[in-house]
Amino acid sequence: MSAIVAAVSRSGGHTLVKPSQDKIRLLVGLGVEGDAHAGVTVKHRSRLARFASQPNLRQVHLIHAELHDELRARASPSGPGRWARM
Repeated sequence: MSAIVAAVSRSGGHTLVKPSQDKIRLLVGLGVEGDAHAGVTVKHRSRLARFASQPNLRQVHLIHAELHDELRARASPSGPGRWARM
């Protein structure tokens, strides 16, 4: 079985959509270089007040293409970079 990366996305700010990039750099223990959610501790704005010192366990999201297909079939906006606030 093989896999294909269809898209990579990042945003330096806490945005609704993360723009697609030609390439990204993954930093061990931090996440995507230049992304607002990269870091050792929690970066999600909704979690900062209660969990700011907790480990950042959501540095990178890998989402299979079939899920995007399923959501589009349900009339939900979906596609690469469209999961930034879900």
